[in-house]
Amino acid sequence: MEREVDVRDIEEVSGRSGTTRFVLRDDEGNEYTTFRPQIGRDAMRFKGKRAVITFHEEERRGFRNVYLDAVTTASPTQTDPQAAEHPHPDESAWETALEAAPWIVGTREPQEPVPAEELYERLHPFKELVADDIRRSQRTQDHGDPKS
Repeated sequence: MEREVDVRDIEEVSGRSGTTRFVLRDDEGNEYTTFRPQIGRDAMRFKGKRAVITFHEEERRGFRNVYLDAVTTASPTQTDPQAAEHPHPDESAWETALEAAPWIVGTREPQEPVPAEELYERLHPFKELVADDIRRSQRTQDHGDPKS
C-alpha cells in the first residue's frame, strides 16, 4: 500500500539481539516499522516533512504489524501554489523563525555568538506557534471550519 503522510518522528531502537528497528510515526499517530537500515536511514531524511510511504501489513499472533517498505519525496500540490512553495508547515515555520531571529534574540548583531542550544530554545516555541497557525489556516481552507 502507499500513502502520503507528514512524517512527525523517526525513532531508531536497538534490540537486545543487536538488531535495529526504525519506527516512523506520521502526523495521525500511525506507526510504520522497518528492520532494514537503508530504509530507516532514508526515512530519517523526511522527519518533519511530507513523504510518500510504501508499506504492508501482517497479522501475527493477534497483532497487526505495519512494515515500512520505502519512503520517497512527496510531490507538491499543483492545485495550491502556496502548498507547492511550502509543502510542509514546519518548513515554512522554521523559515519564519529564522527571519524573526534577530527580534527573538534581541539584536541583529550580538556581541558574542549565541550558543546553538540557546538559539534553538528561543526559536523553537515561536516556530511551533507559526506551524500551528499555518495548519489551522490550511484546515480552514480545506474544510471551511475556523475552529478546527
